[in-house]
Amino acid sequence: MTMDAEHTPVIVGVGQYNDRPENPDDGLDSLGLMEQALRRADSDAGGGWLGDIDWLGTVDQISWPQLGEITAPLSERLGANPKHRTTTSMASGDSPIFLLNEAANAIGAGEAKVAAVVGGEALRTAAHFAKKGNGGFSSVRESSMQRAPSFRKRYGLAGPVDLYPLYENASRAAYGQTLAEGQDESAAIWSRFAQVAAENDGAWIRRGATPDEIKTPSENNRPISHPYNKLMVANSSVNQGAGYIVTSLAEARRRGVPEKNIVYIGLGASGHEPDDPLGRDRYDRSPSMAVSINRALELNRLKTEDLDYVELYSCFPTVPKMARRILNWPLEKPATVFGGLTFGGGPIGNYMAHAVVSMVQKLRQDGRFGLLFANGGIATHNHTIALSTEPFPQARFPQDFHFQAEADSARGAVPPTVESYQGPATVETYTVLYERDGSPRFGVVVARTPGGERTLAKILPDDSEGIAFLISGAAEPVGTSGTIVPGPDGDQIWQRA
Repeated sequence: MTMDAEHTPVIVGVGQYNDRPENPDDGLDSLGLMEQALRRADSDAGGGWLGDIDWLGTVDQISWPQLGEITAPLSERLGANPKHRTTTSMASGDSPIFLLNEAANAIGAGEAKVAAVVGGEALRTAAHFAKKGNGGFSSVRESSMQRAPSFRKRYGLAGPVDLYPLYENASRAAYGQTLAEGQDESAAIWSRFAQVAAENDGAWIRRGATPDEIKTPSENNRPISHPYNKLMVANSSVNQGAGYIVTSLAEARRRGVPEKNIVYIGLGASGHEPDDPLGRDRYDRSPSMAVSINRALELNRLKTEDLDYVELYSCFPTVPKMARRILNWPLEKPATVFGGLTFGGGPIGNYMAHAVVSMVQKLRQDGRFGLLFANGGIATHNHTIALSTEPFPQARFPQDFHFQAEADSARGAVPPTVESYQGPATVETYTVLYERDGSPRFGVVVARTPGGERTLAKILPDDSEGIAFLISGAAEPVGTSGTIVPGPDGDQIWQRA
């Protein structure tokens, strides 16, 4: 079949920007970061593209809420007048890949000639001004707490750092790993991330880290939520922006973009889990993640062994662990091209824009195929897409990239949640939340009743034996029987049988 160059979407320019002002008061806001990123993408594409942008997609940013609607002022700064402007509904980790797929669809449908996708988060500067008492700023943790349902909030399960350990501990037990084996895998993956970041000019932390540094708690690597230390979680103390320019193959050639700089966009696949983590069927796998990754491979007629590079989203170790098992990606090969959210940087919803930049750069240097897997929410939103230095013969745009019905059909029955329960129960999964000084705040158990319901319970910090049972690795807590009893202030308390 002859390729339709006028409707074949390609990436022609990529750009990213790290803002590290000597005086924190001089830091750019999110709008400034987006502008800088697209100016660099324009330069990378040979220049002269920005004024012709007729489709603009931005990733929602949370660090500067006072900026409000951002596409209009960004368009003005770029000298553009796009007929289509959109911002994602939330700052979700899948947003840059969703927008890349949408931009490809717009090019394929003939609705746009030049599309741009960009995002930026000035989290470091926002934190600086919040500390000074300036209004309009709130921390990521505060935002999560405000949104969390009261039942989860009561048991400390508000944001990603509290909830992803539920997947980590449940999946590790399902893999048949001991705690030590699970930590070794996390440290091995993360040390390779650190190595990639050390070699990437766009990464935020470029000093590298050994597996022992990552898995061993220390003054500079305090425990956050069991079994995660600081060097295993996303680093949101960054000022980063990244974006890219998408056009048709025909337009790229008309404007003289060198063939070696053109990267072709493959077909994408998305699927999502229920928004409330307590409304999931289980915590040792993600049906929608599997559908997203497997469908993207099938649509692009790829096998794992065809892939030269992958980016497996890495807010917390459990996500790339699950993804690499779906993909059968070897542990010894890096699962990132940018450096991961700890070392590359964690600009909330826009990390994958940096991954797109790095993937394009890597493919231009060597290699043929790259796979980008994005995850957002609390293992909620999944979107996977392929890139290549050569056309995808079977790819036709626009495409319907939603595979939600398939994801829903792969999900098991969801247990009902009960907020008040006393009696016998079994540990489904668990974590321990820590204070900043490294002392346990309390343990949290997700428990299943004999009737199959799901509920929550605490292990208080003065129950040293109970806390030690969860974190020592001497025995496997998942599947353990116990009893839920009333505790102080109406909390449900877990007692081991």
